[in-house]
Amino acid sequence: MRRLTSLLCLLCIAVVSIRAQEPGPSPAPADPAQQRIRALEERLNFMEQSLAKDIDDLMWFRRMDDIAVVDKVSYTGPPPRVISNPTGQGAGNPVIIRAYTFMPKQQASGKLPLIVFVHGGVHGDFNTGSAHIVRELVEQGYAVIAPDYRGSTGYGRGFWRLIDYGGLENDDVLAGKRWMVENHPNIDPQRVGIIGWSHGGMITLMNIFDHPQDYKVAYAGVPVSDLIARMGYKSQSYRDLYSAPYHLGKTAEQNVNEYKKRSPAWNAAKLQTPLLIHTNTNDEDVNVLEVERLIEALKAAGKKFEYKIYENAPGGHAFNRIDTKLAKESRAEIWRFLAPYLNPPNPVK
Repeated sequence: MRRLTSLLCLLCIAVVSIRAQEPGPSPAPADPAQQRIRALEERLNFMEQSLAKDIDDLMWFRRMDDIAVVDKVSYTGPPPRVISNPTGQGAGNPVIIRAYTFMPKQQASGKLPLIVFVHGGVHGDFNTGSAHIVRELVEQGYAVIAPDYRGSTGYGRGFWRLIDYGGLENDDVLAGKRWMVENHPNIDPQRVGIIGWSHGGMITLMNIFDHPQDYKVAYAGVPVSDLIARMGYKSQSYRDLYSAPYHLGKTAEQNVNEYKKRSPAWNAAKLQTPLLIHTNTNDEDVNVLEVERLIEALKAAGKKFEYKIYENAPGGHAFNRIDTKLAKESRAEIWRFLAPYLNPPNPVK
């Protein structure tokens, strides 16, 4: 908190000092003073994110301590996709990924099933907003790992700019699953499921499409499904997140095949894993047309899967992650779908 206050003071002093030196009207866009202000604002923003992550980490232990052994671990994913200086020291090193793990304190005899829980959001993170869902999983007897894959918020500018939406982030999640199995001998490697909502649902789908042998079952809630369609109905600022030089570097118009390669709807023929999909017609983030496109592609490929399209369910994009009666009933549908494949000790009835 002290460092945040100091930085705020520094920013205010810098702004006042710079503006006092300005002789007249608004400076040109390339004015050094404005560049300094933007740099300070960016630095402050990342420090605020880091502080929020530190606080949230403490809250995980507090909110789950009664039923779970909580830990935060580090492992490695693939090297960055974009390397600004390939000949620099450490260039090409694997990316260090952080992940939360939750082990039930009351364990039944025998090995535990594992759930890989993938957070959503472009530059999102795994935070205590999902604590009620993790609690439901742990109460059923699942071990849980939740990776903060590359591009997640809370780890500074460098990690944030490693984002590879629909690409190497999928490998970061897979590496977390494999780390958990390798390092916890009481987990059954044959009883591993993966779940996620929104962007997390997209990563879930791409994981089972590309690595079906690693997962017994999957759930994708309101999943981002077609990046090409998504670029069409989202704002320019949203599209800019993808075409940034440190990210994909090109728009969907400039490299449509790259966007197809990262879209579940264009990879549906790969499905081999039991899958449940939920979506909602009034979703204000992932338009239902994306998920309908995925469902149609899976059917056209002759794939066996389950899905449900909720009609105007209250809560929109978050309809079954909130605390309403409908949300709890919808999550119970998910847990009942997973249970026959993963055999948790205390399944939902």
